[in-house]
Amino acid sequence: MGKYHPHGDSSIYEAMVRMAQDFSMSEMLVDGHGNFGSIDGDSAAAMRYTEVRMAPLALELLKDIEKDTVPFHLNFDDTLQEPDMLPGRFPNLLVNGAMGIAVGLATNIPPHNLKEVIDATIAQIDNPNITIPELMEYLPGPDFPTGGYIIGRDGIKQAYETGKGRIAVRAKCSIEKGSAGKHNIVITEVPYQVNKANMLEKILKLSEQKKGILQDINDIRDESDRTGLRAVIEIKKGGDPDKILQYLYKYSDLQVNFGANIVATADGKPRLLNLKQILTYYIRHQVDVVTRRTRYDLERAEAREHILEGLLVAINNIDEVIAIIKASNATSEAKRALMKRFNLTGVQAQAILDMRLARLTALEVEKLETELAEVKKLIAELKAILKSKRKLMSVIKKELSEIRKRYGSGRRTRIVKAEDKQLPDAEDFIVVEDVVVTATNGGYVKRMNQKTYSRSGRDALMEDMDSTDTPVALLKTTTACKLMIFTNKGSCYQIKVDSVPEAKWKQRGAHLSSFVNGFAKDEKVVGCYAYDKFPTAGQVLMVTREGLAKKSEIADYQTRNKKLVACGLKAGDEIIAAHIVKRGDGLLMVTKHGMALSTRCSQISVMGRAAKGVKAMTLNEGDAIIKAFIVKEEGEILLLSDKGYGKRVMTVDFTPQNRGGKGITAFKFNKNGSNGTCIVAAEHVTEPRELIVELKSGEIQRIISHEFSVATLVSRGNPMVMVVLDNDI
Repeated sequence: MGKYHPHGDSSIYEAMVRMAQDFSMSEMLVDGHGNFGSIDGDSAAAMRYTEVRMAPLALELLKDIEKDTVPFHLNFDDTLQEPDMLPGRFPNLLVNGAMGIAVGLATNIPPHNLKEVIDATIAQIDNPNITIPELMEYLPGPDFPTGGYIIGRDGIKQAYETGKGRIAVRAKCSIEKGSAGKHNIVITEVPYQVNKANMLEKILKLSEQKKGILQDINDIRDESDRTGLRAVIEIKKGGDPDKILQYLYKYSDLQVNFGANIVATADGKPRLLNLKQILTYYIRHQVDVVTRRTRYDLERAEAREHILEGLLVAINNIDEVIAIIKASNATSEAKRALMKRFNLTGVQAQAILDMRLARLTALEVEKLETELAEVKKLIAELKAILKSKRKLMSVIKKELSEIRKRYGSGRRTRIVKAEDKQLPDAEDFIVVEDVVVTATNGGYVKRMNQKTYSRSGRDALMEDMDSTDTPVALLKTTTACKLMIFTNKGSCYQIKVDSVPEAKWKQRGAHLSSFVNGFAKDEKVVGCYAYDKFPTAGQVLMVTREGLAKKSEIADYQTRNKKLVACGLKAGDEIIAAHIVKRGDGLLMVTKHGMALSTRCSQISVMGRAAKGVKAMTLNEGDAIIKAFIVKEEGEILLLSDKGYGKRVMTVDFTPQNRGGKGITAFKFNKNGSNGTCIVAAEHVTEPRELIVELKSGEIQRIISHEFSVATLVSRGNPMVMVVLDNDI
């Protein structure tokens, strides 16, 4: 048993450890002695405590390497020769798979059954034009060392045809009767690369949340021992183990997707390969290996034939040979004399001089003649192999078949049909409770129980927000509902309320980028709505900072995708408002320079989701829309300037106009800027509200909306607060 060198690279040791793990390798390449980790994620012992030797199958990867079958090059310090590749007498890339990340590249090749891989290879040798579906008759799919089930063949076919595919792998579970009328879910095989301990811990955490059907889980035990893997999920009396199992398949690691990404080095470059391409490159490699080996053996056989012919010449003329040798003064003189007398080469003459007298017996002479006949026969066979591609392929097939017969084993992972019924949705299992969901412009969301919210005695203002953040929505809804979130980048996200993290009132909440795929950290929320059943009536209205607006049918948003394109945008533009509107609604837009335009939503054209919209308001140079409200006749508009001047204008004072105009002056600025130069805040109120204003000093000031004086459109406003901190909208 060879001991691993303790001063080797740790990454090499990690690779060796993997080759010694029966839960990582389909076919073991090293026989390890010591602790090499476990399926629970336990790390291997330090390299000084372990030792390994090559497994018999690994020797097949090195077989005939001494026969110049592969090219060699100098190592890093030019002291040794190392092979560019191994002869690889079987397709180990498919048998044991590969996983890793290099510079900008990643590969994830699943392991396969040795017998099936060799069968597929031989099938392609016999029929180079074989199709991938035909190859799948021999190689139906991956065979994971941890067993389990592969659900459906679509992912396998996609991976084999394109090099990429998602393969659903499920644990092997059974339902057993327990004591006192209870049932147990017993897990005996887990999906490949799943950490068993982490999987059971996750299931335990799900059960501790006491949500829905998982409340019926009574206990979770790991009963694995030396005889094999066994984990038990004990179900309470009256619980439905089938439904619990279906839930766990979807929301735990009892079922995972193996993302196949078949990238390998081919022709000196990393390439994404399909199944047939991999086998083609392997067969091509074996043709090269067997050809080089045959040439090597042929050279050695011809050299031996040459020597044997010389020895037989000497034996047939042994008396004369002895006389020549005795008459010579030196070995070199005898060698030249033999070469001249019997027309021999230097190699043959030297072999005669080196021959022992024992070779002169009748038996030894017969052995030489037999060996010469065998060598000539071998030479003929080797030449025939080099001349005939069919014979060369026959050699490859024969050697592959021998490996199949010697090392092949049965399939461990079963491939089953995809279930006709879909796995249950989370809504079937969560406890439906009334909650309050808050969302801020900065992208922070949270949910809290409505009873807790009521006891807090708070309104829509969120004291825990960052000073530069603003509230966008406070929604009373349930955990069974979904949220439709619109952002300034023209995207729409649809997420489940139950997926929003719970938080207390004074906690900030979680940023959407932390649990919603695709949500950028700098993305802003401009609209948030909750729904139980997807609305079939209504339209989504979006307004941009540069004065464009667009409506699209809300039915266009009913898809399975969690992220949708809600509006196309020009470079530098962004969405500042998103509303769900119905017939009769009005739109009021307020700009940074104090202009306002009121129009009917019906004036805005209905377009597709990706459209950029039409001009809603013509803006002066340097101006931008800062707010867009859906209004009716009732209500008031609060306006606040950068110098702290504010006023309240009745909504009815904004006479509706056609879209596309410049609108009317909503705030009159003094020429000297004493009452401000731009609007920094605009709000639509229908009942008294508290507003929070941050001063230049950093202090926070609260203002009740009715403290703003009611004024006309041309009014210059009244002093309300000290100068506001930020002049830029």
